[in-house]
Amino acid sequence: MKTISRRTFLRGAAAGAASFFILPRHVLGGPGYTPPSEVLNHAVIGCGGMGQGHIGYVLDEAKRGLSRLAALCDVDRDHLARSLKKAPPDCKGYHDFREVLAREDIDVVHIVTPPHWHALMAVAAAEAGKDIFCEKPMTRTIGEARKVAEAVQRNGRIFRLNTWFRLYGNFYGLGCPVKPVKKLVENGLLGWPVTVRVSRHTGFNWKAGMWCGKIGVPPEPVPEALDYDFWLGPAPYKPYFRHRTHKSFRGYWDYDGGGLADMGQHYLDPVQYVLGKDGESPVRVEAEAPWPPHPDAVLLWGRVELTYRDGCRIILESCEWGEEETKGKPYMEGPEGKLYRGFKTDPPSLAEKVKELPDPEPQLADFDRAVRTRRKFGLNEENGHRSNLLVHLANAAIRTGRVLRFDSETERFIDDPGADRLVDPPMRAPWTL
Repeated sequence: MKTISRRTFLRGAAAGAASFFILPRHVLGGPGYTPPSEVLNHAVIGCGGMGQGHIGYVLDEAKRGLSRLAALCDVDRDHLARSLKKAPPDCKGYHDFREVLAREDIDVVHIVTPPHWHALMAVAAAEAGKDIFCEKPMTRTIGEARKVAEAVQRNGRIFRLNTWFRLYGNFYGLGCPVKPVKKLVENGLLGWPVTVRVSRHTGFNWKAGMWCGKIGVPPEPVPEALDYDFWLGPAPYKPYFRHRTHKSFRGYWDYDGGGLADMGQHYLDPVQYVLGKDGESPVRVEAEAPWPPHPDAVLLWGRVELTYRDGCRIILESCEWGEEETKGKPYMEGPEGKLYRGFKTDPPSLAEKVKELPDPEPQLADFDRAVRTRRKFGLNEENGHRSNLLVHLANAAIRTGRVLRFDSETERFIDDPGADRLVDPPMRAPWTL
């Protein structure tokens, strides 16, 4: 046998490996293939009703090879256990969201908790280098949303708010796409200023009665599976009863803001976009609602009017208390024309003119692409903060019973310390932003 040196043998073995070792195609990437290094690892915090939708979203993305459900987190053991049964075997469950954020392999965090947790978790996620997919409303208060926006921008993160009507499909409740409405308004076919009526009669159910809180309910035993103290987190301590938590938490000021906060960003974010108001807020707000409001439970309200500096108005009517003024009136009107449901215009010629106009500037509506390219998502921390602000301005007027003036630049109420306390209320120790 011919004698060969060790170096010669290794050189030959390496050449053979280069010639004959075949890598799986998905490892190399390329068109139609996503290499493991580019798969986004997702964590879902909050596994209740809305959490199931987010879990389904990630699992659908996983079928396309784009994402992986890596972690689930909930302070209710039963919610977590049910959700882990749907997850892949390597998905890990957590009780404390901070353990999820400590994982270096997590790329995207879904925040699907009650709104009183949104800001704390979003800021912590941004500081931990995670991109964020957050449920609506963006936060429970005006000040919290500003701090989220600052944290996202300071850390170079991608933020998505989970309401999509400015980006996809039909205008919620109006029965027509957002794009032609934007073209109608943007090109001045209705004239200026414009008034928008968001009411059951124009296609929008505010669910005011559905999300009322309960008053005088005696305390109940806390379920064994629920860590109620952790569920409360930054919210004031209140004795437990079932209606305060899980599916009905929206009826209590400590955690959310009733039907107005539940549906507000769905209904009002596309209005803000159509009016071109992504960079400003109303300067005056007044409301009609039963007086006095309850300090704990969200109750019915009737009408809210938000007015911008240039005279544009957004009128909200629940149609569950007080007069129903918008019956038979248009959804949108200006001095030159009106718009009704189904994109019916007065005069009818306006609808024809819209067809000839150029489309509005496109927005990035693919969150996965936004994360991969580091481009801002269409509904992000800034314009999402502004539409979130509309919701909280309306609720502030309901809770104070006063006509409020608001500074759009400083994002504070003018000469009204009582209303201003709603901007940044204190959190329960040890939680703080």
